[in-house]
Amino acid sequence: MKINLFRITMESGTTKKVLQIHPADNVLVALRDLAKGTSISYQEKEIILQENIPAKHKLFMYQMQEGDAVIMYGVLVGTAQQAIAKGSRMSTGNTKHAAEKYTYRPFNYQWSKPAVGKFLHKTFNGYHRANGKVGTANYWLFIPTVFCENRNLDVIKEVLHNELGYAVTHNYRQFAHELLKSYQEGTYISAETYIDPALHPSSKRPFRNVDGIKFLNHQGGCGGTRQDSAMLSKLLAAYTDHPNVGGITLLSLGCQHLQVNDLLNDLKERNPAFDKPIYIFEQQQSQSEEEMIKNAIRQTFTGLAEINKLERKPAPLSELCIGVKCGGSDGFSGISANPSVGYAADLLVTLGGKILMAEFPELCGAEQNMIDRCVDEATAIKFIRLMEEYDSLAHRVGSGFHMNPSPGNIKDGLITDAIKSMGAARKGGTSPVTDVLDYTEPAIKPGLNLLCTPGNDVEATTGKAASGATLILFTTGLGTPTGNPVAPVIKVSSNTALAKKMSDIIDIDAGPVVDGLKTFETMGEEILEYCIRAASGEVIPNAVKMNQDDFIPWKRGVSL
Repeated sequence: MKINLFRITMESGTTKKVLQIHPADNVLVALRDLAKGTSISYQEKEIILQENIPAKHKLFMYQMQEGDAVIMYGVLVGTAQQAIAKGSRMSTGNTKHAAEKYTYRPFNYQWSKPAVGKFLHKTFNGYHRANGKVGTANYWLFIPTVFCENRNLDVIKEVLHNELGYAVTHNYRQFAHELLKSYQEGTYISAETYIDPALHPSSKRPFRNVDGIKFLNHQGGCGGTRQDSAMLSKLLAAYTDHPNVGGITLLSLGCQHLQVNDLLNDLKERNPAFDKPIYIFEQQQSQSEEEMIKNAIRQTFTGLAEINKLERKPAPLSELCIGVKCGGSDGFSGISANPSVGYAADLLVTLGGKILMAEFPELCGAEQNMIDRCVDEATAIKFIRLMEEYDSLAHRVGSGFHMNPSPGNIKDGLITDAIKSMGAARKGGTSPVTDVLDYTEPAIKPGLNLLCTPGNDVEATTGKAASGATLILFTTGLGTPTGNPVAPVIKVSSNTALAKKMSDIIDIDAGPVVDGLKTFETMGEEILEYCIRAASGEVIPNAVKMNQDDFIPWKRGVSL
């Protein structure tokens, strides 16, 4: 096993029971279930387990006293709350979150770029936009300026998805029918008898170069603060200008806070040369709801025919902008899926592409590492400011980043936020931080960009797409169905058991890294290969197949 501060490489074929992530760590990660009384020999030390240690959880290498620092990933991640025997399991009862204070300091960060010879001459087939950006998909987008129009969007969605072949079909209706029949007849019908969970996208698509028709239902645009509506306007303008969007139908009520002109002004500020077809309909100016919906459908057909003329053409990998995200994380996420995605990120950065890493609450404890990797002082100071403002907002309402781990995270070994954060940070790779972006700011600099969003899965992916991500790599150890309307989301499992159990959600299994069958470098190369195929439309990620189009605007309140 080869280890340094940023990378963990497990040798192929290893049968190790435990892993020490960094030489300075005083805890080990259990790679499999370990029984009480088991003797672990590690670096000439013998550790007798004081209790059962489930896979993914941590055990103490030494006797700990109250107040002792708990070190993992080579940094402070917690403090002992009591005397803890060597060989005991880390828990929320004996360990509490702690992290070192961070500050800007001159730091000569040295990065070892990965070898990219096998990718140098590769391209992907994307949709070339007039502003020079290249999309990985070609979507038509329906946007409401206010929640009052959500119902109209739902009506249009049902019609267009079914008639144009973009609906996902299943037999749940038949399943419900059989259940009702069995209830009426007094017989029992098992789910396995009647339900087939496979989803089958229709092949009846007259617009072959249109990958989908997407709908951004939301709960904003009026009733909240004017600041909320202003931020929503910038978000919707960002989606309108997204490289994966070919055209837009905009529905407005008329009297709401977020006026159409506000959105158009934000769009012009973002892209003065915007030239995509955009059709605007205001209900309070229509004779009836039926008239507006029919006109919207009629005009959209015209637009679909127009963007259907666009065909995929080769583009260099430097045109890719990939968001990296983790959700439903477990104790293996930080040692398999995240570093594998991180290696893929390093490959793309070396090739001139962009990586977006967000979730600022999940960088709690990893701040100094991020600061030291910033390319200049201004970038570092912006990161510190955004982190401190966000954390201060959380503390003002009695919360904080330290409260981020969910019950599911804790159950599967992520005991403190610093542990979760240090593992989460691995998915950004090891390259220098070239830019720091506030919410909805566009990514314009190649390299690793840090983007201020909540850790909340959907709010984070929504923000990544707004800043320009044309694909999103999403790691998970517990399983989550999160997707995005305009940026295809690719799921990477931290363990093979999950990949088998939720095969309808998972696209890539990084479990072989835990099992010692692959190094994360090898897995990272495979992940980038998958991204190239997905960007070319050669493979469709499961979240896209299922029309998992999650969209939640962040109101800049306390969301962790």
